[in-house]
Amino acid sequence: MSTATTRAATLRAARTKDSEQKRQRTLVAIEALESSGSPVTFSAVAATAEVSRWLVYTEGIREHVEAARTRQANQDMPRPSSPLADKQRATPMSLRTDLAIAREEIRRLRAERDRLAQRLRLQLGAEIEGPDKAQLITRVADLEAVNRQLVAERDARGAEIDASKRRIRGLEDDLSAARESLRRVIRDQNRGQ
Repeated sequence: MSTATTRAATLRAARTKDSEQKRQRTLVAIEALESSGSPVTFSAVAATAEVSRWLVYTEGIREHVEAARTRQANQDMPRPSSPLADKQRATPMSLRTDLAIAREEIRRLRAERDRLAQRLRLQLGAEIEGPDKAQLITRVADLEAVNRQLVAERDARGAEIDASKRRIRGLEDDLSAARESLRRVIRDQNRGQ
């Protein structure tokens, strides 16, 4: 398994674990809001669980929020009887709070997007700048062929050198014998005179 595949599997496992933890926190937040008597809203659940509002609307979580809201609505709580009380459910302050939460979430998501985009740029740059695997295999094969050729040439030169050394020794022996023979001839001639 390559390091890239291992890294990808590790990242995938970490993201799955993180997602499961966030979902568990969200379910706990729903129960906490419901048991405290606080209104269960998507924004309140997201803020309490410290997760994105997007997660609260996903399948598997949305159903729990809606069920909690239904249970709260069916309880024997005094219901507002006037249209004025109905309007007070969404006060300007609560709308500002929701807006502030949404803006913070957008800011966090943009920062995360920028961070991931930078990592992707670096990864793609490394892939583009890195040599192609096929090119490396071809280059290694070429270098091995050149290496075999150089070894063969070295062995041939070694054999030539050995042959030359034997020839030189033979010539040196012949030269020594010729000198010795010449000395004898010169000595014999000097004695004869």
